[in-house]
Amino acid sequence: MKKRILIIDDETSIQEALSGVLEDEGFSSLTTSSAEKGLEFLEEENIDLVLLDIWLGEGMDGMTALEKIKEQSDIPVIMISGHGTIETAVQATHNGAYDFIEKPLSYDKI
Repeated sequence: MKKRILIIDDETSIQEALSGVLEDEGFSSLTTSSAEKGLEFLEEENIDLVLLDIWLGEGMDGMTALEKIKEQSDIPVIMISGHGTIETAVQATHNGAYDFIEKPLSYDKI
């Protein structure tokens, strides 16, 4: 059975690019632009990993979503951001993120 990765990012182009790369590598993916919808997917679906953008357009931001995910499960979460700082990366890992990747994304690192 393929490992399933949830991508939460408000940029459709990032969702599509990540999905394509992950599917080429043998994973299945689920995408959403909303942290709230992502939390619903985590309750309803069998998810093995979350790729989570820190700055989401509307609604809950990625750091808050990370805290909620870690309260509910031990699913690994990798934070992604185009506006990241060292402080943000440290805070994300302190809050339970497995890793932090800056945009533009290096698909080799993914």
